Amino acid sequence: MSLLKIEGLTKTFGGVHAIEDLSFTIQAGTIHSVIGPNGAGKTTLFNLITGIYAPTSGKILLEGWDIAHKPPYELAKLGLCRTFQNLQICFNMTAIENVMMGSHLHLNTSFLAALFRFPTLSQGDHECREQAAELMKLVGLSKYITADADSLPYGALKRLEIARALATSPRLLLLDEPAAGLNPKETAEIDEVIQKICQSGVTILLVEHDMKLVMNISDHILVLDYGKKLAEGKAEEIRNNTAVIEAYLG
Repeated sequence: MSLLKIEGLTKTFGGVHAIEDLSFTIQAGTIHSVIGPNGAGKTTLFNLITGIYAPTSGKILLEGWDIAHKPPYELAKLGLCRTFQNLQICFNMTAIENVMMGSHLHLNTSFLAALFRFPTLSQGDHECREQAAELMKLVGLSKYITADADSLPYGALKRLEIARALATSPRLLLLDEPAAGLNPKETAEIDEVIQKICQSGVTILLVEHDMKLVMNISDHILVLDYGKKLAEGKAEEIRNNTAVIEAYLG
């Protein structure tokens, strides 16, 4: 089943086409990767899908509904969430509190409930903490549940961001360079985490430069070059595509 469909998507900055007439489909329950050289338009595509940019033209359809001009907070409510290439961690908080932040859309934020200390409020906070702990276990951070965020190594912080994104209960999770800056052991851990998340029913859209990871976990790969679709298909097709080899894989 098609979860996300991009139709004729274009984004221009002045006279520059960052994305040009791009169309593709993401099937539910799959890992869909986007690759290409620097400047190919990968991050711009993510920013368009998640509402940070508005498209110049074209459609972004989530189960048939055009979401192209909705703000990020509305898209989060619809089940779209992302991580960023550069860490967005609150280092003055604990690790589990960072994850709990992702649940804010699902919590009771009523002023009256807080003022009168309704029992449902404290119960909700307790359930939120338990859920955050389970998500940390899912991404392999069991030993950091009681730790401060600033005490975690870099590889663990990358997985902490994924756990926080999962706390929003996404249907489509967009991961922007989750293996950037990681050593081979940490990359293997991210590989395992991504596959676990997909097996749990969350669809993944991945931007990544680590080709070993991409080829290992992707159900479908889209290749961008100068904002245009260069090729798409399964890993073996992309690996042996002459145009992709010349433009990117080398």
